[in-house]
Amino acid sequence: MATVAVDANGADLGPREVAEGAMLAARAGVRVILFGPADRIGEVGDGVTVVDAPVSIAKAPEPASAARSTPDASIVRAARAVADGEADALVSAGSTGAALAAGLFNIKRAKGIHRPALAIALPMPEHPVTLLDVGANADVRPEHLVQFAFMGAALATMRQGLERPRVALLSNGEEPTRGNELVLEAHRLLAERAAGSPALEFVGNVEGTQLPTGAADVIVADGFTGNVALKLIEGVSQRLLAVIRDHATATARGRVGGLLLRPSLRGLRDEIDPEAQGGAYLLGLRKLGVVPHGRFTRVGFANAIRAAARGVEEDVVGRTLAAMDAAGALRRPPSDSVATVPE
Repeated sequence: MATVAVDANGADLGPREVAEGAMLAARAGVRVILFGPADRIGEVGDGVTVVDAPVSIAKAPEPASAARSTPDASIVRAARAVADGEADALVSAGSTGAALAAGLFNIKRAKGIHRPALAIALPMPEHPVTLLDVGANADVRPEHLVQFAFMGAALATMRQGLERPRVALLSNGEEPTRGNELVLEAHRLLAERAAGSPALEFVGNVEGTQLPTGAADVIVADGFTGNVALKLIEGVSQRLLAVIRDHATATARGRVGGLLLRPSLRGLRDEIDPEAQGGAYLLGLRKLGVVPHGRFTRVGFANAIRAAARGVEEDVVGRTLAAMDAAGALRRPPSDSVATVPE
């Protein structure tokens, strides 16, 4: 049974909502260590342990500096619990920047990884798409995008059973000559690295309109672009469902039709609900992290904790790194140097 360390600070609905999610996950068999203000968390049930950690850096303007200088912060203590072996995975309800910094300083970057990345399986009906990075790295280099491509392909192979996932770069046009300098150079490098690789098939660039169409199994972007794309998809899908509901209830005829459509629309709503996914996997650390939206309800936080536990049981970190190593996608020290790669 996996143990998950959860930072309860930073959630929009407060630490108690995270605690309610933790209790739902505990009823499903996950052990949870909850770090946050004990007086706001309140009573918890079996399977959940509360560590009083009221200090939060979720809103800190400089997350890296705050994570270094605030050892008592809830996210730092949760990350340290994972690093020390008290927990198997980390879930953070607050700032992505704080979670990333605390993870890097305590859990540490896995050997051979340039940058950790946030990867999420977009809930696209009929065409699941793994999108990364969705927020860990606003500024990256071309070689980082190349490694994200192999990281995403390894995850898609493991989670979806795809033998050779189709991987694309998110750009403003399909042509190889479209995109900024980052995308152009990443395209060139990835085309070279992927040629003949059994790990992935590089299919070039895709535009934003192709994200939900199944044009690729894995789509790669820098964290700024990926995060904007993710939130746009979520916002449009939720708004579209709301508009359909409003129109269906505006007239008597619409209400009758709405009753007939309700089961199908409810199923679609559940399928594309971000809370059902539980959040994004933080890959590239020595242990697994999951970062849910801060606006989630207890259901979303429970799903995030269960996703972390499931990832531990499936050895997502070990299997992803092994696949990347087999594909030659891990960074290696220069052959003429005995220096170790910084971690």
